[in-house]
Amino acid sequence: MKYLTINDFAKIAIVAALYVVLTITPPLNAISYGAYQFRVAEMLNFLAFYNRKYIISLTIGCMIANFFSFGLIDVVVGSLSTLIFVSLGVWLFERYVDERIIRGAFNKAFFFFAFFFSASMVTVAAELAVIAEAPFWITWLTTALGELASLLVGAVVIDRIARRIDFTK
Repeated sequence: MKYLTINDFAKIAIVAALYVVLTITPPLNAISYGAYQFRVAEMLNFLAFYNRKYIISLTIGCMIANFFSFGLIDVVVGSLSTLIFVSLGVWLFERYVDERIIRGAFNKAFFFFAFFFSASMVTVAAELAVIAEAPFWITWLTTALGELASLLVGAVVIDRIARRIDFTK
């Protein structure tokens, strides 16, 4: 078992803070919540492919950001969904990770993950159907499409950044 270092905790905190800032800061907050959402911070999900410690960051960041929407229910549902589906997605698609990912080469794992994680918006749609009485199927469609768009853009952005920064450490 690998123990986390102080450096790891600092990186986890920085990524969690980035997630929160990219979600709650105006004007991004206007498109980050509700039935029609394009959460820019979701691009950070790809960091989990480089190092699984970032799953902690994403979960904490989502937990804090969701506190600003529908409160405690969104904190629980959203953060648990992030924890479960990012972990599961990395586990399912890690076999598609090109070894060149360390040097920032785009690979099909990101592509497959984007579609998988978009489908997981079923949890958000269910929550919004219960809390905000939003129509389930339309909400699932709109949140999934927004998530897919965010992740596909994020795959390119994280790929480009990974060519300069080693996220594996």
